[in-house]
Amino acid sequence: MIQGKTVLAIIPARGGSKGIPRKNITNLAGKPLIAWTIEEAKKSKYIDRLILSSEDNEIIQVAKEWGCEVPFIRPRELAEDDTLGIEPVLHALNTIKKKYDYVVLLQPTSPLRSVDDIDGCIYTCISSHAQSCVSVTEVDQHPYLMYTLDTQGNLNSFLDKKKECYCRQDYPDVFILNGAVYVAEAGWLKQNRTFLKNITQAYLMPKERSLDIDEDIDLKLCEIVMNLNARSTPETN
Repeated sequence: MIQGKTVLAIIPARGGSKGIPRKNITNLAGKPLIAWTIEEAKKSKYIDRLILSSEDNEIIQVAKEWGCEVPFIRPRELAEDDTLGIEPVLHALNTIKKKYDYVVLLQPTSPLRSVDDIDGCIYTCISSHAQSCVSVTEVDQHPYLMYTLDTQGNLNSFLDKKKECYCRQDYPDVFILNGAVYVAEAGWLKQNRTFLKNITQAYLMPKERSLDIDEDIDLKLCEIVMNLNARSTPETN
């Protein structure tokens, strides 16, 4: 609870993943991928209840083993390739009996996200009296350097630039959703069916905690980062 508001966190994890088969429970640095999100969410000082939304029996079992509540089984029609990401969240809000003031979406594909990021995003949303807040990070490749190709193979600027920027320090700051944390007032989310509106607050996360697991190379990169973090953390007696 935070400022008298109750908070529900939902981890959506379906069984059918294409890029990495069984991605949500694939091994990452000795743990199932989903375990990294469960562990950090359970450290939160604001989350009142953490639940899983899944149609997959194996994922459900793994989540339970790592201490995540599974109050229902998601309908398979809400676990298809073309299912919008908001649908499992709305289904969960409509299925559980108890009502919560705020809902947090935590995708298991962001294993580097910390409890500080989770609580920071929740705090930003509620303390600023915003209806929603999502985590972002600075882009790696600036859109000022992006182009499309016409039918003749000629480069056309992707953006309608008001002026040419030749020095990187002159580029305007640009951010991208990193998929790590989504927070919204529950009633507002049910009405709008999206976390993203022009009034959505941003919670800035560093690039080193913003890696999203989509392909095998992402798993390898993530494990490298985790190993480096482990080496830099001093041991305690």
